[in-house]
Parts: sequence; structure tokens; C-alpha cells
Amino acid sequence: MIKAELHCHIEGATPPALAARLADKYGLDLSRYLADGRYLWNDFSSFIACYAAIANVFRSEEDFAALAEAYLTELAAVDTIYAELFVSPEQGLLAGLSRDGYMRAITAGIETARDKTGIEARMVMIGERHMGPEQVEGAARYAVSCDFPLLTGFNMAGDERMGTVADFARAFEIARDGGLGLTIHAGEVCGPFSVRDALDLVRPERIGHGVRAAEEPDLVKRLADEGVVLEVCPSSNIALSVYPDLASHPLRRLHDAGVKVTLNSDDPPFFDTSLEAEYAAARDEMGFSPAEIDGMTRTAIEAAFVDEATRARLLARLAG
Repeated sequence: MIKAELHCHIEGATPPALAARLADKYGLDLSRYLADGRYLWNDFSSFIACYAAIANVFRSEEDFAALAEAYLTELAAVDTIYAELFVSPEQGLLAGLSRDGYMRAITAGIETARDKTGIEARMVMIGERHMGPEQVEGAARYAVSCDFPLLTGFNMAGDERMGTVADFARAFEIARDGGLGLTIHAGEVCGPFSVRDALDLVRPERIGHGVRAAEEPDLVKRLADEGVVLEVCPSSNIALSVYPDLASHPLRRLHDAGVKVTLNSDDPPFFDTSLEAEYAAARDEMGFSPAEIDGMTRTAIEAAFVDEATRARLLARLAG
């Protein structure tokens, strides 16, 4: 199956082997968070702590470039032709780099992977909701003013329970005015109201997760009618207890109701998954046919934050 991914946090995609190598390089003790090639956490709070510890192993532009190259190379090896990476220069600042240094590093990793494998990738800037409206607006202003052509979208992640979407609407206006594609995390931890608020106040092309919309038929119909694409991450939803198992997950119901859905891995090694595993689960455990899965990949490419010439090339690769 040819694959495409729209929803992955780049630090959350850190291969455990790379984290171990960098921890050894910098003399960091990860024994609480990493053992036998797996990340260790057991609830949302410990997940956040584990994520922060792993993100802390990156200390140089070379490290961040290696991360982007490693993840994209891994994707390309399983027939992925396109990926979008959620990036946060805040991680670069924590590592002692400049925002531009962080972005330069991720760009270098993307270009190296593309040259080696042919995979196409773009970056989507993240504003951190839990850091407040000022930080998110600052991220949007930086995103529209910096000179990195592979940065093509803007998003807001973080704890959905912090503030309201209205508090952050200005950031999305800045990003839209700057020509960036818009997506926003909603309908994961919080219920259908968060999806409705995103639609009303942000008017995004896509929504990250969005699955809690399934609880309200009228909202599902609105998503279908407006053609808003959901970046669905089934294993992430199970790992973070949004749903107890794949049998309970609403991906099939949303798809059959005409909502545009895509398959994504979110923070794959933290959730014992991968993009390849998400595609396999859709086929083997959620009952999607190969044609339906190809349709989700097509949806991802059609919704990608790329120029039309690149989109046409990707669609031609998908068509074979």
C-alpha cells in the first residue's frame, strides 16, 4: 500500500535507537523513560514527562537533522510518498538553538531523506496551546515571516482543555493571511464542542483527530458537507484512552458518513505503532478494503499543504 501522513509530531517520532544514541553521546540517563527499545509511560502525565525527556536529547542542529532524516527514511521504506512533520521551534530554543537553527536543521533532514529515497515532506508550525495565546500568536508570526519554503502550514497542539478556541483565533488569522494551510487539534480529549468551535472560529482545511465529532450526527454531517479533512490517529486514541479498542473507534462510521478521513501515527514509537501499522490495522482490524485505504491516501494528498505541481506528481505516483 502506498502511504501518506499528515499528522506526526517530529520529536514524537524519535526512533528509540536514536534517543539512546544521543543520550549516550550527552551523558543523559533515560532509564526511567526508555528500556529494551520501548518508551516507558502509563498515563497521560507520565506520557508528557516521557515525551519531554526524549525531546531533551536533541542538542544540536545535527541532532535535529538526523531525526527528520531517520523518520522520513523509515517512512519511505514502507512505501510512503509524502509526510508532513509538526515542528515546534520551542524545542530548538530549549536545546540552545535559535528558531532559525531548528528550522534549518529539520529542513536539512527533509532534503537529505528526499535525495536518498524520493519521499516528499513539508513542515507544519505548531503553536503550543498550554503556553497561552501569546505564544501561539508568536508562533504564527514567526511562521509567516521566516524564510523556509518547506514550511507550509500552521497548527495548534497541546492540552485541549486549556482556554477556548476563541482565545487563539487571532493566531490562525495571522497564519491564514500569511498564506499557510490551517489545521488544529480538536475533538480528542474534549468532545464535539471543540470540533464545532474549530469549524466556527478557525475555519481550517483540516482537523487533527476530530473523532469526538462522531458523538453528534449533525456535526458529522457538517464535516462531510464542508469537506473538512480529519487527520485520524487510531492507535494514539487507544493509547491515550479516548477509546478502549479499535472496535470502538469511530473511523469506520465517520468514513461511511462521507467525512474525509486519513490515517496517521501521531507520536508513533510512544504508542507502539507506526504508519505502516496504522494502515495494516485499518485493513485487518477495522475492515477497510484496499480501495478504501487507497482513497484515504488520496484524500491525504489532496489535502496536503503543497503547491499544485507537487500535488499532481504525488497523485501520479499514487496512481502508479
